[in-house]
Amino acid sequence: MIKSMTGFGRGEYSDGVHTFTVEIKTLNHRYNDIVIKMPKYISYVEENAKKLIKEYINRGRVEVYIALEYIDDGNTEVKVNTPLAKSYKLAFESIINELGLDEKITLEHLIKMPDIIKADRIEDDENEIWLCLQTALNEALNNVVKMRIREGKELAKDIKYRTIKIKEMIDIIKERAPLVVEEYRIKLKERVEELLSDEYKLDDCKLENEAVFYADRSNITEEIVRFNSHIKQLKDCLDSKESVGRKLDFLIQELNREVNTIGSKSSDIEIGNTVVEIKSELEKIREQIQNIE
Repeated sequence: MIKSMTGFGRGEYSDGVHTFTVEIKTLNHRYNDIVIKMPKYISYVEENAKKLIKEYINRGRVEVYIALEYIDDGNTEVKVNTPLAKSYKLAFESIINELGLDEKITLEHLIKMPDIIKADRIEDDENEIWLCLQTALNEALNNVVKMRIREGKELAKDIKYRTIKIKEMIDIIKERAPLVVEEYRIKLKERVEELLSDEYKLDDCKLENEAVFYADRSNITEEIVRFNSHIKQLKDCLDSKESVGRKLDFLIQELNREVNTIGSKSSDIEIGNTVVEIKSELEKIREQIQNIE
């Protein structure tokens, strides 16, 4: 099944204490590059998250944004540093007495000082955190994959259409190929006769051998056979359930190599024009393949 490498998905889950919101954006990338942004105090679940993501996504850049909210304040413990508060009070009183100020020290003065009151987070149960996040992450990943499949179907549809056009064009070249040898032989004979005129007697046997030699060098049958083989493999890939992006990229390179050889071997104008059209369609397919997982 063809999947695009671009997609977006969102997932959310709450277990009554924690609420996780996960957003995933996937982009084109040669490899499987996973980047996760989450609160530092739950970074211990990052490796588990990456393993889960790899079960869904084989290729592409995956940007994951994880937000955690606590439903109540039951996970927070407020602590008062009484000894520090007393030290601040004594320091204030010393300043007042030293400067002869008519001031009174209040609670408002003390609580403004750093580290008097601290709100510490009670350590979470790692297993509970992961189970909650896992549910939200699964939902987001499922939504990403659905979008990638929808876009992949459109990509496959376009590639299949262009593949049919290419197959029709290579068949035109295949029909034209046998004529190339005969045309070459006739042109060679005419050229030699033109050069030699009546001055020398033309050796037909040698001429025929020379024509066969150069015609053999311009034979494109093998390239056409290989080209058709690659086209068949490309069609099979489009119906595969595996990740085929890299294989498709390789096949396009091979198809380009074969059609370039066909173009360089043949001097036939019609074949040359058809080669240009094939290369244009292959380039369009190559651009589409860059977005396939």
